[in-house]
Amino acid sequence: MISLSLIDYVTLTLYIIIVVAIGIYFSRKHDSSVDYFLAGRNLSWWTIGGSLVASNISTESFVGMSGSGYKMGLAIACYDWLAAVGLIIVAKFLLPLFIKNRIYTMPEFLEIRYNHIVRFILSVMMIFGYVMIALAAVLYSGGLVIHTMFDFPLIWSIIVLAVVAGAYTVYGGLKAVVYTDIVQVITLLLGGIIATIIGLKAIGGIGSFWAQSSDKFHLVLPLDHPELPWIGVFVGLWIPNIFYWGCNQFITQRTLAAKNIHEAQIGVVFASFIKLIMPFIVVIPGIIAYALYSDEIPRADMAYPYLISRLVPCGLIGIIFAGLVGAIMSSLDSMLNSSATILTIDIYKRYINKNSSEKHLITVCRIAAIVVLVIAATIAPLLTHFELIFSYIQKFWGFISPGVVVVFLFGIFWKRSNASGAIASLVMSIPVYLALQFIFPDMAFLNQMTISFMILSLIMVIVSLSSEPFPERSINMQDYLKLIKTPRTFNILSGVIIGVVITFYAVFF
Repeated sequence: MISLSLIDYVTLTLYIIIVVAIGIYFSRKHDSSVDYFLAGRNLSWWTIGGSLVASNISTESFVGMSGSGYKMGLAIACYDWLAAVGLIIVAKFLLPLFIKNRIYTMPEFLEIRYNHIVRFILSVMMIFGYVMIALAAVLYSGGLVIHTMFDFPLIWSIIVLAVVAGAYTVYGGLKAVVYTDIVQVITLLLGGIIATIIGLKAIGGIGSFWAQSSDKFHLVLPLDHPELPWIGVFVGLWIPNIFYWGCNQFITQRTLAAKNIHEAQIGVVFASFIKLIMPFIVVIPGIIAYALYSDEIPRADMAYPYLISRLVPCGLIGIIFAGLVGAIMSSLDSMLNSSATILTIDIYKRYINKNSSEKHLITVCRIAAIVVLVIAATIAPLLTHFELIFSYIQKFWGFISPGVVVVFLFGIFWKRSNASGAIASLVMSIPVYLALQFIFPDMAFLNQMTISFMILSLIMVIVSLSSEPFPERSINMQDYLKLIKTPRTFNILSGVIIGVVITFYAVFF
């Protein structure tokens, strides 16, 4: 528990005023649903890249990844560093196809490729995932930070966060979300850097830190590791990577709003560069907390807030806390907007009121966002039963992500795949993964996802081959190969990112 100084209160107040003012400014006018849902399809690369990172980084990153760093060490950085490569793959092979079709949502693309039933199934699965997994985790981890630092009741911390972060999002749409995200990503990066520097100073510098914690600086863990076995990382981790960065409305909505494909791709590369530095400001503090306070911290997810409460002096705590608030708001506003977009475009407009006016759709979207937020805030306190919130998120997305990745990849790269195969793969995704939980309860979830992906791929092939093809919905491979040609700038920057990731693995093997 800590106390804030006058400077801390001023910092927090100014931060909230700036964010709210930006949100209101960009919420002033929505002439059409394109303005509200996709920011008029007019976003530049720097807004796309900044918003991608801000949306991705929330308190489950600071709290969850620091907690995982406290428990497992630097190996948890594989999620960020391989994500940097995954982003390049998505930008190269998936984004051109999505942007060419001018879709609003990822389920909409599946209707173009398969049929409306596949679209409906994915819509339901994504809404379930956002409410039960993503939004609930952000609210819980944010509430845990406030509770740990200020001894404010957890349930009230969650309620306050839901009200504050949801206010401008419901009104402003994607444009308000994206431009407030820019402020938030700068603030959260600054706060994370300050916390890391102070932690390193407290432990005696980089040399002393390495001497005390060198055993935690290994990216490749044994084959029998319960959470991050090396084969699960190098094989299975690509499934959640492709799902999260390429098939996930919460993330892809920013790229769908780009001015053009080049802006979208450069924005994704910009996000990749930021992902390279993230482990140094979210994982390292957890390792520092282990070195300094391993006999005092009762659970791993308290490592980051505990470190701040013990080391950060008055005057700086306001900046770090503003960064944490920014992390919460940037993810929460993005998830709310994406959830409401799917509910409005893929379910309400598609099945309930096809002739909705532009103004009516915006109203429905706002109501949907409020309902989603209330449900997620109700579920959030239940997550106290999970020791590592980051592992909770990854493990439970495993029920959905293998089937979704199968449907998208086969739909793009295998002409013979059809709606019957896609429906079977999506429907069987949850029971297959659930069965693996019972058959192999001690297996790392990345390995479980790998097996699930293989089984669902087999289901897709068998069902598609045993039912009628739909060649008119298939993607012409010659046209596709022309579409995915990228400019030299993109190729050079991508090569640099891949080279840096390889270097990290060589240094921290």
